[in-house]
Amino acid sequence: MRSIMSVTVCLLCMAVTSAAMTAPAPVPPATRLDHILLWGRSIDDITSVMAVKLGFQVRPGHDPAGVANRYIRFADSSFIELLGITRADPTFDPGMKADQDALKGGPGSRSFGFRASSLDTLHTSLTALGYAVTPFFAGPDSHKPGWRLFAFDKAPLSSNTFFIDYTTGYAPDQFDPSNGDDYRVTRKHPNGAESLTSIWLLSADADADRRQLDRMGFGQAVPVTLPIVGAKGFCVPVGPTALLALQPDGNGLAGQTLAKGGPRILAVSFAVADLGRAQRWAERGYERRLTTYAGLSGQSVLAPTQDDLGLFIEFHASGGNKGPCPGNG
Repeated sequence: MRSIMSVTVCLLCMAVTSAAMTAPAPVPPATRLDHILLWGRSIDDITSVMAVKLGFQVRPGHDPAGVANRYIRFADSSFIELLGITRADPTFDPGMKADQDALKGGPGSRSFGFRASSLDTLHTSLTALGYAVTPFFAGPDSHKPGWRLFAFDKAPLSSNTFFIDYTTGYAPDQFDPSNGDDYRVTRKHPNGAESLTSIWLLSADADADRRQLDRMGFGQAVPVTLPIVGAKGFCVPVGPTALLALQPDGNGLAGQTLAKGGPRILAVSFAVADLGRAQRWAERGYERRLTTYAGLSGQSVLAPTQDDLGLFIEFHASGGNKGPCPGNG
């Protein structure tokens, strides 16, 4: 009897150990999608598209080593980082090099960031799950670090991703009470955009991305279809935002994009104060009529930006679904 009990206890211990090893990483409740890195044919070309054709306010950045950046910031503190090469021999970091190789120098996005307030906990948890995570990087310099992030030596998703957090030394207008007016003004956009609500990942296997997200701690995926681009897959809630893991469904825009350029960010969605205004701005910019449709976040319009940006921009009315994913309020 003692022998049987000993074997049973050992088996139970092994089961508990195995479960602990395969349990997903705990995701802090403050985690959300933070921003995408969007490459243009040049920094001035992409600035013109975003400002003139689409009605975003673009803010200055820097050009430290042949790669210039500019920013589009939103009231919910999310943003888009615009990138463009400015000289023949730019200095790329590893992530930039990987993106440029995949994009073949064209416009588009293959990298995005999660913002999390407990980076050390996430780093430890993902390491324990067997992910090849990088050491921490900080910037803009060692004397006044403004952000911390870590990425992956081998991307677990179809597009590159990283986890980032910010300190009070970064983007002073976000933290200095005396700059309150600057903070508000720089986040007001002529097209009425208020927040980044979802990022659409495109690959040949949406379920592979869903499984990796679940293992990383982002569960509760909801099956979705997007006829407007001919895609199907899953909506995964990430705090107040949503990450869509998609694959082609037929011969629509998603299939054409994947065949032409491989896995990438297919689109980004923004909530706007006035959908009609955002639609009219895009119609004037592209000199064509656009049709609204019932999207995942309510009434929406898709701007035809793929040739200019390598991805689509979706605008939808604010105050639609209560949760980031349909039926996930």
